Amino acid sequence: MTDSGNSGSQVDLPSDVKDALEQQAAAKGADPKPRWADKFVWSSLWKVVAVVVAVFVLAVVAFRAQHLIRLLIISVFLALAIVPAVNAMQRNWGWKRGAAVGVIYAGLIGFMVLMIVILIPGIVEFAQRVGSEGGDWAADLNDFTESVFGFTAIGDTSGAAINTETVVEEWGDDILGLASQGFGLVFDLATIALFTFYFAADYSRIDRAIMSRMPAQRQRIYGWVADTALEQTGGYFYSRILLMVINGVLTFGAMVLIGMPVAFALPLAVFESFFATFIPAVGTYIGAAVPILIALALLGLPAALILLVFVLVYQQIENYWLSPKLSAETMELNGGVAFGAALAGGAIAGPAGAFMALPVAALITAVITNVGQTYDVVYQSRFDTDVNDAAAASAEVDGG
Repeated sequence: MTDSGNSGSQVDLPSDVKDALEQQAAAKGADPKPRWADKFVWSSLWKVVAVVVAVFVLAVVAFRAQHLIRLLIISVFLALAIVPAVNAMQRNWGWKRGAAVGVIYAGLIGFMVLMIVILIPGIVEFAQRVGSEGGDWAADLNDFTESVFGFTAIGDTSGAAINTETVVEEWGDDILGLASQGFGLVFDLATIALFTFYFAADYSRIDRAIMSRMPAQRQRIYGWVADTALEQTGGYFYSRILLMVINGVLTFGAMVLIGMPVAFALPLAVFESFFATFIPAVGTYIGAAVPILIALALLGLPAALILLVFVLVYQQIENYWLSPKLSAETMELNGGVAFGAALAGGAIAGPAGAFMALPVAALITAVITNVGQTYDVVYQSRFDTDVNDAAAASAEVDGG
């Protein structure tokens, strides 16, 4: 029976047919998944898996080869330090790069041999003096601290000489053991020297090979960064060496003037100048503490105070005049940044990291300073003393 309004136009269908039609209609109204979705998901999944596996393999390889990687990093740093000298020899005297690197190596080896020949007798004599007079030095130190500060620095000095001699003997045994088992160290030094020689002698060829894989614009960017790295690393190295020589000579002269034996003054001057030059901020005081204490033990309080005054005066002269003059054309680096970089480098890679952190920080600072857009400063803060002092001086000149 049909409805009168439709006059027989509607036909009753079986229930299963109606359900099938309704499902088709619902499927047409829904948003079907594109055919490429499954392919995209599977291809992306395989890419993610491949990247994870590659990163894992690289991490394992880097962990296993971390010692070699560390040696390579040190070699690159040393090569960047000597490349400016090699370039100067090649440009001014027409030397081949390999010969120039060889001359630098010969000079370094000669300097090390000279230092060993000079320092070893002083160290041996100092060890003998410490072993024989350590008890007296400890007693004198106790007398000084009790009279000046009211406390005893060393509790028991009765066996100080014997204990000190024992410590010196143990230290000597450790040094001999290190020398007898130093094949690994010799191999590491030879590896560093070989890679440094290769990097420095073939720097131009390596540089061109790297840039040949880059488009022109990227070549200019890479070339500027590479040149800046050479300037900062070489400038840092040479300015530090010069500062070390000046500091060492003046410190040696000061210790000789106060009566320090030459056999003691020379190794102590080298020790103090190295710490003061290559460890920023606190290096001077760490390096000066040992010579001052030895001067106190050997020569008494007046000589130690004179040496302390010399160190303080020289440090001010170096910080505010000598170091800026030497570093003006080489490496520009804020003192706080230098100190933080040295701490970070030491925490990451030990003494070698602290040594290499400063030129790296200077390179990063130079890149940040010279890259990117800058704007004129239009707002003058009332707390900016430099701007306010300049404005006041200009007003005085205009008023006059």
